[in-house]
Amino acid sequence: MLNRTLLLASVFGLALPAFAQAPIRITADLTEAPRKLYHAEIDLPVKPGPNTFTTPEWIPGNHRPTGPVEDITGVVFTANGKTLPWRRDDVDLYEFHVDVPKDVTTLHAHLDCIVTSRADDKIAVLEWEKLLLYPAHIPVAKIAIQPSVVVPAGWGIGTALQPTGSYDPNAKTGGTTEFQATTVEQLEDSPVIAGEYFHEFALAPEVTPKHYIDVVSDEPNDSNLRPELLNEISNLVREAGAAYNSRHYNVYHFLLTLSDITGGEGLEHGQSSDNGVGEMGFASQQRQLAESDLLSHEFTHSWNGKYRRPDKLYQRDFATMQQGELLWVYEGMTQYLGNVLATRSGLKSQAAYRDMLAASAAQLDYRSGREWRPTDDTAVAASILRSDGPAWSNWRRGQDYYQEGELLWLDADTKIRELTNDQKSLTDFLHIFLGKGGNTGPLIVPYNRVELIADLNEVVKYDWAGFLHERVDLINPHADLDGITRGGYKLVYQDHPSESYVAMMASRRGSGGPNLWYSLGVTLSSDGIIYDVRWGSPADKAKLAPGQKLVAVNGRVLSADVLHEVLANAKSNTEPIHFLMQSESYIKQVDVDYHDGERYPVMVRADDAKDYLDEITAPLTKPPAPAEAAK
Repeated sequence: MLNRTLLLASVFGLALPAFAQAPIRITADLTEAPRKLYHAEIDLPVKPGPNTFTTPEWIPGNHRPTGPVEDITGVVFTANGKTLPWRRDDVDLYEFHVDVPKDVTTLHAHLDCIVTSRADDKIAVLEWEKLLLYPAHIPVAKIAIQPSVVVPAGWGIGTALQPTGSYDPNAKTGGTTEFQATTVEQLEDSPVIAGEYFHEFALAPEVTPKHYIDVVSDEPNDSNLRPELLNEISNLVREAGAAYNSRHYNVYHFLLTLSDITGGEGLEHGQSSDNGVGEMGFASQQRQLAESDLLSHEFTHSWNGKYRRPDKLYQRDFATMQQGELLWVYEGMTQYLGNVLATRSGLKSQAAYRDMLAASAAQLDYRSGREWRPTDDTAVAASILRSDGPAWSNWRRGQDYYQEGELLWLDADTKIRELTNDQKSLTDFLHIFLGKGGNTGPLIVPYNRVELIADLNEVVKYDWAGFLHERVDLINPHADLDGITRGGYKLVYQDHPSESYVAMMASRRGSGGPNLWYSLGVTLSSDGIIYDVRWGSPADKAKLAPGQKLVAVNGRVLSADVLHEVLANAKSNTEPIHFLMQSESYIKQVDVDYHDGERYPVMVRADDAKDYLDEITAPLTKPPAPAEAAK
């Protein structure tokens, strides 16, 4: 493994971690998680004179500057028992300047972080940017650091970090756990979850490296995952190995929090993933449908995003802006593969896969902002497109590179199958692109569009440059539905929602009002507040606006049943629909001229085409027999 890592470092120009200097020592104290406070004690090797320390700004996987510097408080530097003055940099507000006295070789820093989410009385989640402090202007892969974590007594810890001694996470001893030295780059990539109700489960025991899922919950029984779910996640481990023909980690931990308090999350890391869902998010097959691709998506990122990373998205520190130009590969391909692997693994059915793909494709096809903004710009502008509000979001466009990329890579997959008479597929490309270098430990190998095209051409010769340019760089008024059509299906609209849509809505709390997006062109809350209006829709032409409240329809007080009835009757009625709207402190009537009834996207089989979609989502592996799996 070491020789292979050295070879890869030489081939790809990557620097190996240098431990010539004593490592930083950091102790993260999570015992005050119920008070929304984390603490850190940090010993920094220093030389006398001016020193500059920094905290992370651009967090890998977030695609924008989300470092929580505004929440870092209580910063105190000391040396030889004396407090030293410090000053924040006037331009880079993440940096702290300290003059270190003569003969001082170790500077101690204390800091606190106000934790506004992911922590409660039973759970603590640590993404290390909350507490990290290290020398500025040095590549983070070259800064050695040794972490320890302190949690309340009786709590368990889940992380891909390796303990310095023996450690049984299911013993839940709490207290301090020391981990092996690593680099600042790898520590930032190694989150920690901890909790009173904690379980660690081994997955796919016949597979190496080893895989685990670590679970924390607010309620004692929730973290004891269903055997069926554990089997599906074990299948995911097997399917990923077959799909990507490589592993780029020494161990892998799915970190899962089940809580209605600590909030949702989905963040990729090289040797783990930070996944957060509601308390009952994986309680049954139906409930997990809405989250069915969460684990597979973040797991896929270990290959696509962590190991293979766009060259402009990878920076050697956490201070330089990450450029999102190729996010339609980083996130878009992962969106496609995450859903495919979830289906191959049994986390959702093939029918549910088709239903959810139809919903995603329809949403993109009805995204009005595609009339002025290409997919490429949603990636380039990723860091400014995460808005809190949905108002006019369809006209602005958001992080569409996820779903646009999903359709693009389905298109590429079915195109390869068509060009090779079904002898090759995107899996052949993945073996080349993601499996480059074979099995490695955690490593980052950057790429650009030129290499991407070359690897596609290695599978089958085609104008892949033109293929990508047309779909990514140019304005396309409609979504790329070629993969669905070539895959043997057609996107159509019917007057009732799919089974998967009904199941997902039933499992969600406060899921909003009826889906009127493909009919009237609005999304509503359950009490009639308009979230968004589709540009060019009947609602837009009637001058409805986000923030207005629908009070009554055709003289009747608003309800979901009334809306369903009115839309059905409008199909045989030439009169416009009469809405009574409240806009701030004003009431007015608005007439919407619409007569096509309710419309919900689904996919139907095209009898004259090969069914590539079911072929794509069929498992590549077979689970081992129970006796073999137990070895």
